[in-house]
Amino acid sequence: MSFKTRGGGGGGEVASSKKVVLSRNWALFLCVSSFCAGMFFTNRMWIQPEAKATGKTSTLEEQRTNFKSEDCDQKIVEKHNFNNGLGDVSMDQHGIQEQDEGISDLKIKTSLTTDEHESVSHSLPIIGNMESSESTLKRKYFMVIGINTAFSSRKRRDSVRSTWMPQGEKRKKLEEEKGIVIRFVIGHSSTSGGILDRAIEAEEKVHGDFLRLNHIEGYLELSAKTKTYFATAVAMWDAEFYIKVDDDVHVNLGTLGMTLAGHRMKPRVYVGCMKSGPVLARKGVKYHEPEYWKFGEIGNKYFRHATGQLYAISKDLATYISENQNILHKYANEDVSLGSWFIGLDVEHVDNRRLCCGTPPDCEWKAQMGNICVATFDWKCSGVCKSVERIKQVHELCGEGEDALWHSSF
Repeated sequence: MSFKTRGGGGGGEVASSKKVVLSRNWALFLCVSSFCAGMFFTNRMWIQPEAKATGKTSTLEEQRTNFKSEDCDQKIVEKHNFNNGLGDVSMDQHGIQEQDEGISDLKIKTSLTTDEHESVSHSLPIIGNMESSESTLKRKYFMVIGINTAFSSRKRRDSVRSTWMPQGEKRKKLEEEKGIVIRFVIGHSSTSGGILDRAIEAEEKVHGDFLRLNHIEGYLELSAKTKTYFATAVAMWDAEFYIKVDDDVHVNLGTLGMTLAGHRMKPRVYVGCMKSGPVLARKGVKYHEPEYWKFGEIGNKYFRHATGQLYAISKDLATYISENQNILHKYANEDVSLGSWFIGLDVEHVDNRRLCCGTPPDCEWKAQMGNICVATFDWKCSGVCKSVERIKQVHELCGEGEDALWHSSF
C-alpha cells in the first residue's frame, strides 16, 4: 500500500510537473503567436496604404516629369514583393484595405485639388481689385448740369439749345475737355409708352441730350424728381458739383464754372441765391404749403434755402441725397425740400447773387461793368418771362461770349 501510495504520489508529481511545463510552453507559444499576429496585422493595415499611396504619387511624378530614379524603382519593387508576400489575407481584411486605400486616394486628390486651387487663385485677379481698378479708371467730371424740363416744353428746350447750351460736337468737346455734362432732365408720363414718351424718344434720337429718370412727371412731384435726379446723376457721372437749373433760365457756363471752382476744395457746399420767404398757409395761392404748421405760427418764414431757378451742391451732398432718398421728407416746394434735407448737417451755405440776376437792363449793366452774371431770370415769372421769345435777347446782351467758356480754366 505504501509502495502504491508513494508510486502513485510520485506519478502525480511527475504528471503535475509535466502539466506545468506544458502550460508554460503553451503560454510562451501563444505570446509569440499573438505578437507575430499583431505585427502582421499592424503592418498590413498601416504600411500597405502608405506603400500604395507612395507608388501612385511616384507614378504621377514620373508621368509629369518623365524622370526615372533607380532608388524609386527599387522601392517600388520591394513594396511589390512585400505585397505579394502578404497575399493570404481574408476577405474582411481586403475590405478594410480597400477602405484605407480609398481614404488615401481621397487625401491625394484633395491635396492635388488644393494645389490647383491655390495656383488658380494666385493667377487670377481678385474681383474687389477689379472693381477698385474700374473705379480708379472712371472718368472724372467737373460738374453735371441737369436742366429741369417738362413734356410741353419743347420750344423752351430748343431756345436753350440755340443760345447757351452747346450742341453736337461742341457738347462732346465740352465734356471731354472741360468736364461739363449738360442734360435735359425728364421722367415718364403716367401712361407708359404713350404719345408724350414717344415724342421725347424721337427728340432724343435727334439731339441725344436727355437724362431720363425713373419718375412719373407732375408739378406736385418736383421734390421727388429732384431726389431722383441727384441720385441718378451721381450714379452715372463722378463729378465735383451737381447743378439743377430750370429750362427758362439763361446761364453763362464759363462764369458758372469759375464760380464753383472757388469752392471745389470745400466739403458739403450748397451754392445759390439764398432766401427765406414766408410760409403760405392759405389754400389756393401759389406756393401754398400744406404743412405750414410745422414752421411755427402763421406768418413765419422758411429756413434759409437757395431759390429753385439754379443751385449747385457738392458731390458729398448729392451722394447723401442718393443714399437717403427713401427717408428724406418732401415739402410742396422743391427748393424748400432741398434746403430741409441739409438742416442738421454741417453744410456751408454760399449766397451768391450772381446766380439770380434780373433780365436786361440788370444783367446787361452788370456785364458792361465786367461782373458777368451766372444765371438770369425774372423773379415775377420764376424764370425769363416769355423765355422762348426773349432768351435770345438775354443771351446777346448778357452772355459772356463763346470764347469765354473755351478759354476758362477750371
